Order: sequence, then structure tokens, then C-alpha cells
Amino acid sequence: MTTDGQGSSHWFDDDAGPVVRPYAMTRGRTTSAVQHRLDLIAVVVVEPHADDPEADHSLSPEHVDIVDLCRRAPQSVAELAAELDLPIGVVRVLVGDLVDAEFVHVNRPVPPAELPDESILRDVISGLRAL
Repeated sequence: MTTDGQGSSHWFDDDAGPVVRPYAMTRGRTTSAVQHRLDLIAVVVVEPHADDPEADHSLSPEHVDIVDLCRRAPQSVAELAAELDLPIGVVRVLVGDLVDAEFVHVNRPVPPAELPDESILRDVISGLRAL
């Protein structure tokens, strides 16, 4: 910000902050249809049949960036937010849009309650060794 000789200030782009605010990227939405499935460690994977996202004019540049990052390698929601320097909530909404448009799908980690108990696995291994 600079000041002219009369005490009024003028903003320049670098001082003004981001040009597009997060709520504008999500069109004011804070959730998506798949919001419940998008925790921080959920992995976003590009669909093999996904077309070029740049050809779809309904997608924002941030949508295209997410697809491009996930084409290189599957990314977690947290990794996408860090790489794009966007809030987690914004990334969740954008990924939800991409899931709805069938550009990506989300692989959720297995909840700890659904993992087999370690003692059962040890018993199975012992049983297999006994054969």
C-alpha cells in the first residue's frame, strides 16, 4: 500500500492479497454431495476414462489443477490443499465437484474399527505355519 501526498492510500495487487477469494472458487458453497467421504487422508485418483478437464468450460482453473496433480500420482486431500495453497474446505468442495463430473474418484482409508485384530492375524499365520 502506498500513500499519496494527501494521506489517501492506494492498493496495488501484491498488497491486496489473493485475487479470487475462497468462497468465489466454490460459488459460495461450503459442502458437496460427497463431503462426508473427504477426510484429510482420503486419496483422490483420476478416472481412467476422464476427458481433458480443460475442454470442460464448467470447470475452474483450480479444478483443472487438481486433475493435473492427480494424473501425476494419486494425492490425498491434505496434499492437494498444501500443493495448491488452498483451504481444506475449498479443496473438499472442488474435489466433490470433480467426483460428480466423474473426473476423479476418492479412495477412503479403512477405518481402524474395520481392520482385523492383530491377534487374529497372528493366529492365522501360526496356523498356516503349522500346516
